[in-house]
Amino acid sequence: MGRKKRVPEFEETAPDDFDPANPYKDPVAMLEMREHIVREKWIDIEKAKILRDKVKWCYRIEGVNHLQKCRHLVRQYLDATRGIGWGKDGRHPSLHGPKVEEVESE
Repeated sequence: MGRKKRVPEFEETAPDDFDPANPYKDPVAMLEMREHIVREKWIDIEKAKILRDKVKWCYRIEGVNHLQKCRHLVRQYLDATRGIGWGKDGRHPSLHGPKVEEVESE
């Protein structure tokens, strides 16, 4: 008789009662929101790792033709790595990419 392995249960969506304007109003919702954000970041990081392994495999298999054959994987990998991670600058993920210069209209 062995023990049954239990899988921890968690919500896959953000908590409904979290108020971003006043995060300390409900401490339980704040912690649930923090766990949700961390879980989503880890998922994005692991997706990027899988894509990185695919790029490595493609480079190794394709050899000298890797520039043409692996271009789509490299683009997916670069898009997946943009805006993820644990940076302390607090910027929104859309601001992590390359700077886009605004064109002045006449």
